[in-house]
Amino acid sequence: MIDPIDSSLRIAGAGLHAQSTRVRVVSENLANAQSTGQTPGSDPYRRKTITFESAMDQASGTNLVKVRNIGTDRSAFRVEYDPNHPAADAKGYVKMPNVSMLLEMADMREANRSYEANLQMIKQARSMQSMTIDLLRNG
Repeated sequence: MIDPIDSSLRIAGAGLHAQSTRVRVVSENLANAQSTGQTPGSDPYRRKTITFESAMDQASGTNLVKVRNIGTDRSAFRVEYDPNHPAADAKGYVKMPNVSMLLEMADMREANRSYEANLQMIKQARSMQSMTIDLLRNG
């Protein structure tokens, strides 16, 4: 028999793991938002993306979220005119990372809220387990 409280703990734990990976990817993007190439005309840092998928947990028979892939955003780089930059091409243009600070901050906020929701779910499940144990002791 599948324990519903145990299943909810597994689901929330998988959610915590997925969202912590998402926060790591977003943090890396934010940290490299100004990382240009090293040589003239070279490509800068390319924004990383993360995708999730549903996976069946054989032990509990529940669907869990897991990281499917950490990929790269293939959108175009921004170009800025800065002829004194070491990565500037012959015309003085520097390729800048395709990282949008606004998009990354929104993604970070959403990941943080999802993480907190999963954490709250774990706290509630543990509380329900404790109450069940107390009922069994006193019953």
